Amino acid sequence: MLSFQTTTPGGPLAAVESELPQPQGSEVLVKMLACGVCHSDIHLHDGVFELGHGKQLEVGRQGLVLGHEIFGEVVAVGPDVVGVQLGDRRVVYPWIGCGECASCQRGDEHLCTPGRALGIVASGGFAEYVLVPHGRYLFDKGEVSDSLAATYACSGLTAYSALKKVGDLGSGDEVVIIGAGGVGMMAIQIALGKGLDPIVVDIDEAKLAAVRDLGVTRIFNSGDPQSVKEVRKLTGGAYAVLDFVGAEATVNYGLGCLRKGGMIIIVGLYGGSLNIPLPFLPMNARIIQGSYVGTLKDMGELMELVRAGKIAPIDIQERPLAEAEAALSDLKAGKVRGRQVLVNS
Repeated sequence: MLSFQTTTPGGPLAAVESELPQPQGSEVLVKMLACGVCHSDIHLHDGVFELGHGKQLEVGRQGLVLGHEIFGEVVAVGPDVVGVQLGDRRVVYPWIGCGECASCQRGDEHLCTPGRALGIVASGGFAEYVLVPHGRYLFDKGEVSDSLAATYACSGLTAYSALKKVGDLGSGDEVVIIGAGGVGMMAIQIALGKGLDPIVVDIDEAKLAAVRDLGVTRIFNSGDPQSVKEVRKLTGGAYAVLDFVGAEATVNYGLGCLRKGGMIIIVGLYGGSLNIPLPFLPMNARIIQGSYVGTLKDMGELMELVRAGKIAPIDIQERPLAEAEAALSDLKAGKVRGRQVLVNS
Protein backbone atom coordinates (compact mmCIF):
# COMPACT_ATOMS: atom_id res chain seq x y z
CA MET A 1 0.00 0.00 0.00
CA LEU A 2 1.04 3.61 -0.51
CA SER A 3 1.53 5.99 2.40
CA PHE A 4 3.06 9.44 2.79
CA GLN A 5 5.49 9.64 5.70
CA THR A 6 7.36 12.42 7.47
CA THR A 7 11.09 12.75 6.86
CA THR A 8 13.19 15.59 8.29
CA PRO A 9 11.38 18.35 10.23
CA GLY A 10 9.50 20.42 7.66
CA GLY A 11 10.93 18.29 4.85
CA PRO A 12 9.03 16.69 1.98
CA LEU A 13 6.77 13.74 2.72
CA ALA A 14 8.13 10.45 1.44
CA ALA A 15 5.89 8.25 -0.73
CA VAL A 16 6.43 4.75 0.68
CA GLU A 17 5.15 1.41 -0.63
CA SER A 18 4.69 -1.28 2.02
CA GLU A 19 2.88 -4.55 2.62
CA LEU A 20 -0.84 -4.33 3.32
CA PRO A 21 -1.39 -4.81 7.08
CA GLN A 22 -3.23 -7.97 8.10
CA PRO A 23 -5.62 -7.34 11.02
CA GLN A 24 -5.12 -9.49 14.11
CA GLY A 25 -7.43 -10.09 17.06
CA SER A 26 -9.94 -7.22 17.31
CA GLU A 27 -8.26 -5.10 14.62
CA VAL A 28 -10.08 -3.71 11.59
CA LEU A 29 -8.45 -2.73 8.30
CA VAL A 30 -10.04 0.30 6.66
CA LYS A 31 -9.48 1.58 3.15
CA MET A 32 -9.07 5.34 3.50
CA LEU A 33 -11.67 7.15 1.39
CA ALA A 34 -11.35 10.63 2.88
CA CYS A 35 -8.92 12.22 5.35
CA GLY A 36 -9.07 15.79 6.60
CA VAL A 37 -5.96 17.96 6.84
CA CYS A 38 -5.65 19.64 10.26
CA HIS A 39 -3.38 22.33 11.72
CA SER A 40 -2.04 19.66 14.09
CA ASP A 41 -0.66 17.90 11.01
CA ILE A 42 1.39 21.02 10.29
CA HIS A 43 2.98 20.95 13.76
CA LEU A 44 3.83 17.26 13.46
CA HIS A 45 5.21 17.80 9.96
CA ASP A 46 7.36 20.72 11.12
CA GLY A 47 8.58 18.71 14.11
CA VAL A 48 8.04 21.62 16.51
CA PHE A 49 5.12 23.37 18.09
CA GLU A 50 5.46 27.12 18.54
CA LEU A 51 4.56 28.06 22.11
CA GLY A 52 5.11 31.79 21.67
CA HIS A 53 7.86 34.13 22.88
CA GLY A 54 10.47 32.10 21.00
CA LYS A 55 9.72 28.88 22.87
CA GLN A 56 9.14 25.59 21.07
CA LEU A 57 7.95 22.11 21.92
CA GLU A 58 9.49 19.28 19.92
CA VAL A 59 6.83 17.02 18.41
CA GLY A 60 6.60 14.47 15.62
CA ARG A 61 9.09 11.95 14.39
CA GLN A 62 10.50 10.57 11.17
CA GLY A 63 8.40 7.94 9.41
CA LEU A 64 5.03 9.05 10.84
CA VAL A 65 1.94 8.75 8.64
CA LEU A 66 -0.09 11.84 9.46
CA GLY A 67 -3.85 12.28 9.23
CA HIS A 68 -6.38 11.76 12.02
CA GLU A 69 -9.68 12.81 10.36
CA ILE A 70 -10.41 9.49 8.68
CA PHE A 71 -13.40 8.06 6.86
CA GLY A 72 -13.11 4.71 5.15
CA GLU A 73 -14.48 1.33 4.15
CA VAL A 74 -13.87 -1.87 6.11
CA VAL A 75 -11.93 -4.30 3.89
CA ALA A 76 -10.65 -6.88 6.41
CA VAL A 77 -11.22 -7.80 10.05
CA GLY A 78 -9.37 -9.81 12.69
CA PRO A 79 -10.77 -13.12 13.98
CA ASP A 80 -12.11 -11.56 17.22
CA VAL A 81 -14.07 -8.75 15.59
CA VAL A 82 -17.84 -8.64 16.17
CA GLY A 83 -20.44 -6.16 14.98
CA VAL A 84 -18.39 -4.99 12.00
CA GLN A 85 -19.01 -6.15 8.44
CA LEU A 86 -16.88 -5.99 5.30
CA GLY A 87 -18.04 -3.05 3.24
CA ASP A 88 -19.09 -0.94 6.25
CA ARG A 89 -18.30 2.72 5.57
CA ARG A 90 -17.40 4.46 8.80
CA VAL A 91 -15.87 7.51 10.47
CA VAL A 92 -12.86 6.50 12.56
CA TYR A 93 -12.40 7.84 16.10
CA PRO A 94 -8.61 8.37 16.15
CA TRP A 95 -7.91 9.39 19.78
CA ILE A 96 -7.11 5.89 20.95
CA GLY A 97 -5.45 5.17 24.30
CA CYS A 98 -3.64 2.22 25.84
CA GLY A 99 -6.87 0.94 27.38
CA GLU A 100 -5.26 0.25 30.76
CA CYS A 101 -4.20 3.52 32.43
CA ALA A 102 -6.34 5.60 34.80
CA SER A 103 -7.35 8.01 32.02
CA CYS A 104 -8.51 5.20 29.76
CA GLN A 105 -10.41 3.54 32.60
CA ARG A 106 -12.28 6.80 33.17
CA GLY A 107 -13.28 6.90 29.50
CA ASP A 108 -10.74 9.60 28.68
CA GLU A 109 -8.70 7.71 26.08
CA HIS A 110 -7.94 10.99 24.33
CA LEU A 111 -5.91 12.04 27.40
CA CYS A 112 -3.80 8.85 27.49
CA THR A 113 -0.07 9.58 27.26
CA PRO A 114 1.45 8.71 24.88
CA GLY A 115 -1.55 6.68 23.73
CA ARG A 116 -2.04 5.22 20.27
CA ALA A 117 -3.77 8.09 18.47
CA LEU A 118 -3.96 7.52 14.72
CA GLY A 119 -1.91 10.05 12.77
CA ILE A 120 -0.30 11.29 15.99
CA VAL A 121 1.45 8.21 17.40
CA ALA A 122 0.25 5.34 15.20
CA SER A 123 -0.04 5.49 11.41
CA GLY A 124 -2.92 7.63 10.19
CA GLY A 125 -4.90 8.54 7.12
CA PHE A 126 -2.29 9.94 4.72
CA ALA A 127 -2.28 6.42 3.33
CA GLU A 128 -4.39 4.08 1.25
CA TYR A 129 -5.23 1.88 4.26
CA VAL A 130 -5.43 2.37 8.04
CA LEU A 131 -5.34 -0.29 10.77
CA VAL A 132 -7.86 0.45 13.55
CA PRO A 133 -7.41 -1.42 16.87
CA HIS A 134 -11.10 -2.18 17.52
CA GLY A 135 -14.51 -1.89 15.91
CA ARG A 136 -15.80 0.33 18.72
CA TYR A 137 -13.87 3.20 17.14
CA LEU A 138 -16.03 3.13 13.99
CA PHE A 139 -19.13 5.32 13.59
CA ASP A 140 -21.94 5.44 11.04
CA LYS A 141 -22.06 8.79 9.26
CA GLY A 142 -25.63 8.76 8.06
CA GLU A 143 -26.35 10.67 4.83
CA VAL A 144 -23.56 13.27 4.87
CA SER A 145 -20.78 13.11 2.28
CA ASP A 146 -17.66 11.03 2.85
CA SER A 147 -15.40 14.08 2.97
CA LEU A 148 -17.58 15.98 5.41
CA ALA A 149 -17.89 12.89 7.60
CA ALA A 150 -14.11 12.69 7.99
CA THR A 151 -13.93 16.17 9.54
CA TYR A 152 -16.12 15.19 12.47
CA ALA A 153 -13.29 13.03 13.89
CA CYS A 154 -11.31 16.11 14.95
CA SER A 155 -12.75 19.55 14.16
CA GLY A 156 -16.29 18.41 14.82
CA LEU A 157 -15.40 16.42 17.94
CA THR A 158 -13.21 19.22 19.32
CA ALA A 159 -15.98 21.76 18.87
CA TYR A 160 -18.64 19.49 20.36
CA SER A 161 -16.53 18.56 23.40
CA ALA A 162 -15.71 22.20 24.14
CA LEU A 163 -19.37 23.22 23.95
CA LYS A 164 -20.35 20.30 26.18
CA LYS A 165 -18.01 21.59 28.91
CA VAL A 166 -20.16 24.72 29.22
CA GLY A 167 -22.88 22.58 30.80
CA ASP A 168 -26.51 23.55 31.27
CA LEU A 169 -27.34 27.20 30.70
CA GLY A 170 -29.80 29.19 32.77
CA SER A 171 -31.74 32.32 31.94
CA GLY A 172 -29.32 35.12 30.98
CA ASP A 173 -26.32 32.80 30.60
CA GLU A 174 -24.59 33.98 27.43
CA VAL A 175 -21.95 32.10 25.42
CA VAL A 176 -19.24 33.86 23.41
CA ILE A 177 -17.33 32.04 20.66
CA ILE A 178 -13.98 33.56 19.68
CA GLY A 179 -12.60 32.50 16.30
CA ALA A 180 -14.62 31.60 13.21
CA GLY A 181 -12.00 29.43 11.52
CA GLY A 182 -12.48 25.75 10.74
CA VAL A 183 -13.10 24.48 14.30
CA GLY A 184 -14.78 27.67 15.48
CA MET A 185 -17.20 27.58 12.56
CA MET A 186 -18.01 23.97 13.38
CA ALA A 187 -18.71 25.04 16.99
CA ILE A 188 -21.02 27.79 15.81
CA GLN A 189 -22.99 25.35 13.67
CA ILE A 190 -23.20 22.79 16.48
CA ALA A 191 -24.33 25.53 18.88
CA LEU A 192 -27.06 26.62 16.47
CA GLY A 193 -28.07 22.99 15.97
CA LYS A 194 -28.49 22.64 19.73
CA GLY A 195 -30.70 25.72 19.88
CA LEU A 196 -28.09 28.11 21.32
CA ASP A 197 -27.71 31.74 20.24
CA PRO A 198 -23.96 32.43 20.53
CA ILE A 199 -22.16 35.74 20.34
CA VAL A 200 -19.33 35.40 17.81
CA VAL A 201 -16.07 37.33 17.75
CA ASP A 202 -13.34 37.36 15.09
CA ILE A 203 -10.89 39.83 13.63
CA ASP A 204 -11.55 38.83 10.00
CA GLU A 205 -14.55 40.54 8.39
CA ALA A 206 -14.80 37.83 5.71
CA LYS A 207 -15.20 35.17 8.41
CA LEU A 208 -17.72 37.31 10.25
CA ALA A 209 -19.70 37.67 7.02
CA ALA A 210 -19.80 33.86 6.74
CA VAL A 211 -21.03 33.67 10.33
CA ARG A 212 -23.73 36.23 9.55
CA ASP A 213 -24.85 34.04 6.64
CA LEU A 214 -25.52 31.24 9.16
CA GLY A 215 -28.06 33.45 10.89
CA VAL A 216 -25.93 34.67 13.81
CA THR A 217 -26.94 38.26 14.61
CA ARG A 218 -24.64 39.21 17.50
CA ILE A 219 -21.22 39.59 15.92
CA PHE A 220 -18.19 41.62 17.00
CA ASN A 221 -14.84 42.41 15.40
CA SER A 222 -12.12 42.00 18.02
CA GLY A 223 -9.97 44.49 16.11
CA ASP A 224 -12.16 47.18 17.68
CA PRO A 225 -10.77 47.78 21.20
CA GLN A 226 -14.21 48.92 22.36
CA SER A 227 -15.87 45.65 21.40
CA VAL A 228 -15.08 43.97 24.74
CA LYS A 229 -17.03 46.68 26.53
CA GLU A 230 -19.86 46.26 24.05
CA VAL A 231 -20.02 42.52 24.72
CA ARG A 232 -20.11 43.13 28.47
CA LYS A 233 -22.79 45.78 28.07
CA LEU A 234 -24.87 43.42 25.93
CA THR A 235 -24.56 40.45 28.27
CA GLY A 236 -23.88 41.92 31.69
CA GLY A 237 -20.82 39.70 31.52
CA ALA A 238 -20.80 36.39 29.64
CA TYR A 239 -21.19 33.10 31.49
CA ALA A 240 -18.86 31.22 29.12
CA VAL A 241 -16.29 32.04 26.47
CA LEU A 242 -14.90 29.43 24.08
CA ASP A 243 -11.62 30.54 22.53
CA PHE A 244 -10.87 28.64 19.31
CA VAL A 245 -7.76 30.76 18.63
CA GLY A 246 -5.80 30.39 21.86
CA ALA A 247 -3.57 33.45 21.51
CA GLU A 248 -2.63 35.87 24.27
CA ALA A 249 -4.83 38.56 22.77
CA THR A 250 -7.88 36.32 22.38
CA VAL A 251 -7.63 34.79 25.87
CA ASN A 252 -7.35 38.24 27.43
CA TYR A 253 -10.26 39.39 25.28
CA GLY A 254 -12.30 36.44 26.50
CA LEU A 255 -11.46 37.09 30.15
CA GLY A 256 -12.58 40.68 29.62
CA CYS A 257 -15.99 39.43 28.48
CA LEU A 258 -16.67 37.27 31.54
CA ARG A 259 -18.79 37.97 34.57
CA LYS A 260 -17.83 36.79 38.04
CA GLY A 261 -18.08 33.03 38.22
CA GLY A 262 -17.79 32.70 34.46
CA MET A 263 -15.59 30.27 32.56
CA ILE A 264 -13.21 30.48 29.62
CA ILE A 265 -12.53 27.28 27.71
CA ILE A 266 -9.34 27.47 25.65
CA VAL A 267 -9.33 25.25 22.58
CA GLY A 268 -7.01 26.96 20.09
CA LEU A 269 -3.26 26.43 20.09
CA TYR A 270 -1.89 29.66 18.65
CA GLY A 271 0.50 30.19 21.56
CA GLY A 272 1.64 32.77 24.05
CA SER A 273 1.39 33.24 27.80
CA LEU A 274 -1.25 34.21 30.34
CA ASN A 275 -0.30 36.47 33.23
CA ILE A 276 -2.99 36.93 35.90
CA PRO A 277 -2.53 38.21 39.45
CA LEU A 278 -3.38 35.14 41.54
CA PRO A 279 -5.81 36.95 43.88
CA PHE A 280 -8.02 37.65 40.85
CA LEU A 281 -8.78 33.94 40.49
CA PRO A 282 -10.59 33.52 43.81
CA MET A 283 -11.92 37.10 43.76
CA ASN A 284 -13.61 36.58 40.40
CA ALA A 285 -14.31 32.85 40.96
CA ARG A 286 -13.61 32.15 37.30
CA ILE A 287 -12.78 28.85 35.66
CA ILE A 288 -9.94 28.65 33.13
CA GLN A 289 -10.09 25.28 31.38
CA GLY A 290 -8.36 23.66 28.45
CA SER A 291 -10.22 21.38 26.06
CA TYR A 292 -8.49 18.76 23.92
CA VAL A 293 -10.48 16.88 21.23
CA GLY A 294 -13.10 14.65 22.97
CA THR A 295 -14.01 11.26 24.41
CA LEU A 296 -15.34 8.23 22.59
CA LYS A 297 -18.70 8.97 24.26
CA ASP A 298 -18.59 12.53 22.91
CA MET A 299 -17.98 11.12 19.44
CA GLY A 300 -21.05 8.93 19.70
CA GLU A 301 -23.22 11.87 20.78
CA LEU A 302 -21.86 14.07 18.00
CA MET A 303 -22.53 11.48 15.32
CA GLU A 304 -26.13 11.13 16.56
CA LEU A 305 -26.56 14.86 15.85
CA VAL A 306 -24.91 14.43 12.45
CA ARG A 307 -27.16 11.52 11.47
CA ALA A 308 -30.19 13.52 12.61
CA GLY A 309 -29.21 16.33 10.22
CA LYS A 310 -28.88 18.89 13.03
CA ILE A 311 -25.43 20.20 12.06
CA ALA A 312 -24.98 22.33 8.95
CA PRO A 313 -22.06 21.35 6.69
CA ILE A 314 -18.80 23.27 6.48
CA ASP A 315 -16.97 24.12 3.26
CA ILE A 316 -14.86 21.22 1.97
CA GLN A 317 -12.01 21.31 -0.54
CA GLU A 318 -11.22 17.85 -1.88
CA ARG A 319 -7.71 16.96 -3.06
CA PRO A 320 -6.21 13.64 -4.16
CA LEU A 321 -4.11 11.76 -1.62
CA ALA A 322 -1.01 12.39 -3.73
CA GLU A 323 -1.33 16.12 -2.92
CA ALA A 324 -0.90 15.59 0.83
CA GLU A 325 2.26 17.68 1.01
CA ALA A 326 0.78 20.50 -1.08
CA ALA A 327 -2.30 20.51 1.16
CA LEU A 328 -0.09 20.96 4.25
CA SER A 329 1.80 23.77 2.53
CA ASP A 330 -1.38 25.62 1.53
CA LEU A 331 -2.84 25.29 5.01
CA LYS A 332 0.36 26.60 6.60
CA ALA A 333 0.35 29.56 4.19
CA GLY A 334 -3.21 30.49 5.16
CA LYS A 335 -4.63 29.78 1.71
CA VAL A 336 -7.44 27.50 2.87
CA ARG A 337 -11.06 28.34 3.64
CA GLY A 338 -13.03 25.60 5.33
CA ARG A 339 -11.39 22.16 5.47
CA GLN A 340 -9.15 20.38 2.99
CA VAL A 341 -9.84 16.67 2.63
CA LEU A 342 -7.62 14.15 0.89
CA VAL A 343 -9.56 11.56 -1.09
CA ASN A 344 -8.51 8.09 -2.17
CA SER A 345 -10.67 6.60 -4.91
